[in-house]
Amino acid sequence: MTSSSPAATVVACPICRTPVEWGAHSPYRPFCSERCKLIDLGQWAEERYRVAASGDEPPSEGPDTH
Repeated sequence: MTSSSPAATVVACPICRTPVEWGAHSPYRPFCSERCKLIDLGQWAEERYRVAASGDEPPSEGPDTH
């Protein structure tokens, strides 16, 4: 009887699309490298990405002080 390990999950780097094996040996996952990780961080900092608000209410500016 042979023991087979489950197939490793492979994802595409969100920046350069390089295949990345998902595991402890891939410290920058889901990115392929620190470079791609920093490029993604810079895109968030430049507000190129946005997270959609849920619901119909406008975003809150903070606690109501009235």
